[in-house]
Amino acid sequence: MDLSIQASFLPHDDPETAVVFYRDILGFEVRNDVGYEGMRWITVGPVGQPGTSIVLEPPAADPGVTEHERRTISEMMAKGSYAGILLSTPDLDGVFGRLEASGAEIVQEPMQQQWGGRDCAVRDPAGNLIRISELR
Repeated sequence: MDLSIQASFLPHDDPETAVVFYRDILGFEVRNDVGYEGMRWITVGPVGQPGTSIVLEPPAADPGVTEHERRTISEMMAKGSYAGILLSTPDLDGVFGRLEASGAEIVQEPMQQQWGGRDCAVRDPAGNLIRISELR
């Protein structure tokens, strides 16, 4: 089998703030921005990697999600325990410095992990956990 990851989905609760974070702070390009009934789905991705994207989506936009489930999703997003993604970079300290200077919520400064890798962790404006590993 020959499979690739084309897109991952992360929820957002403020499209403008999400675009600023992913485009201006992380340096991703905005590839698509689709609105429907007051909601927006924003596709971003790393420059030079057109086959890999993150779709920033409204949480619980599926009409099959109950009101109770919507509240649960909102509560989990507020705690930062709903969604996350793992990114990688050859310049962890440089990326971390940029995130720190932007005022991003720092969860973990760059550190050597027991499993052998070196990484850091931040939260995006919606509370999604973003771990960033150093490529070696």
